[in-house]
Amino acid sequence: MDKTRQFSIGQSSPADMKEIMDAVYASLVEKGYDPIMQIVGYILSEDPTYITNHKGARSLITRIDRDELLRELVRNYLDK
Repeated sequence: MDKTRQFSIGQSSPADMKEIMDAVYASLVEKGYDPIMQIVGYILSEDPTYITNHKGARSLITRIDRDELLRELVRNYLDK
C-alpha cells in the first residue's frame, strides 16, 4: 500500500517561458536593474526578491519551474 507517487507540475512550453522571461527582463530594465544579474541571482538562489514586482514580474517568473528554465537555457546555449 505504500506506493511512491510522482508529482508533476504543468510544464511551461518554451514559447511560454520566452514570453515570461521577455516580460520579466523588460520590467527589470524599466526599473533600472541589470536584468541579467537579477535573473541569474534568482535562478541560483530561488529568491524571488531578485525580481521586481513591477508589472507583476515576480509573479510571472515564479510560474516557471527553475529546473525547466535551466534546461531550456542550456539547450538554447548549446543549440540542441
